[in-house]
Amino acid sequence: MSDHGSIAWPPAPITTARLVLRPSEARDRDAFVDLFASPEVGAHIGGARPREDLERAVPEVPGQRPGVFVAELDGTMIGLVTLDPRAADRPGHVRPEGGERELGYLFLPHAWGRGYAAEACTAALDWFDTALPGEPVVLCTQLANGAALRLAAKLGFTEVERFEEFGAAQWFGARLPA
Repeated sequence: MSDHGSIAWPPAPITTARLVLRPSEARDRDAFVDLFASPEVGAHIGGARPREDLERAVPEVPGQRPGVFVAELDGTMIGLVTLDPRAADRPGHVRPEGGERELGYLFLPHAWGRGYAAEACTAALDWFDTALPGEPVVLCTQLANGAALRLAAKLGFTEVERFEEFGAAQWFGARLPA
C-alpha cells in the first residue's frame, strides 16, 4: 500500500450503478495496450503509441501507482480514471505552488457515448472529496475536444484559463471546494 498524499492507497473498490473502480491487476494488461494503441484515444492525448512498443514496455501489472483507478464493466477493464498531482512546471494552476490533483480519464472507444466516463469520474471525485475534503481538483483538455468540455461542465469544473501546450489549445478548469 502506498500513500497518496495523506490517504492510504489503494482504496477499497468503488462500486457505481454499472461500474467498479479498482486498482489495476495483471488481467488489465491487454486493455492498457489497446487503450494507448488506439488511434481514437490517441487523437486526444498526442497520438497513439505503436502496439509493438507497448507490448514490450507495459509491465505485467500496469498502472500500479497511487491515483490510478481501473474502470471495470462486467469484469472487464473499459478505461482509467486518474487523480495525479499536476506538475508545478506545467501551465495551469489554482494555487501558486501547484500540486493540485488533476482528474484524467481514458476509455476504450467501444465504451464512448454511454455515460461511463461521467459515472466513473463522479465516483472518483466523490471518493476524493471524502478522502481529502477541501482540496481542489483541476482538469485540462484540448479545446477541440467537445465531449471532454461537456463532461468537465457536467462534473462541475469551471474554466480558469486557456493556453497552448503540446501543440494544441488547452482548456484548463477547476472544481473548487464549496
